[in-house]
Amino acid sequence: MRITARVDYAVRAALELAAVAPEALTCDRIATAQGIPSRFLQAILGDLQHARLVTSQRGRDGGYRLALPPSEISIARIMRVEQGFLAEVHGQRPEDVEYPGTAAPLASVWVAAREAYRRVLEEVTLADVVAGKLPEHAAGLVAMEEAWHSFGDTAD
Repeated sequence: MRITARVDYAVRAALELAAVAPEALTCDRIATAQGIPSRFLQAILGDLQHARLVTSQRGRDGGYRLALPPSEISIARIMRVEQGFLAEVHGQRPEDVEYPGTAAPLASVWVAAREAYRRVLEEVTLADVVAGKLPEHAAGLVAMEEAWHSFGDTAD
């Protein structure tokens, strides 16, 4: 699993907006609260606005706000705005990957891994994170001691 800085920043910015919904926040306020470079955040907020997850208003009472209730925006939805597919293999969707010979079943492994990843990211909403209460499936995974440890000599 690899979460890019852009995806991380987009989710964190959306969480700041979710915490004050339906009120608005300025880009600078979000940037300061989350330690995100303001210019980078402006581009991310533009992406979220283009995807109709965020709206903006100019003026004294202006700023950015969520376009939907936080309970209707999943983490996966924000991630897709910034990176497209949740999981890909050499730029392809896992179901489109084909391998020769003994590696042929590997595509099924990538599909299964994507589904496990997607299941958590689709079910967890901004409202869940802001409330600090994950849905049962995700909370069960977090409660597993081994979830908090990397295994082997390589990063997980």
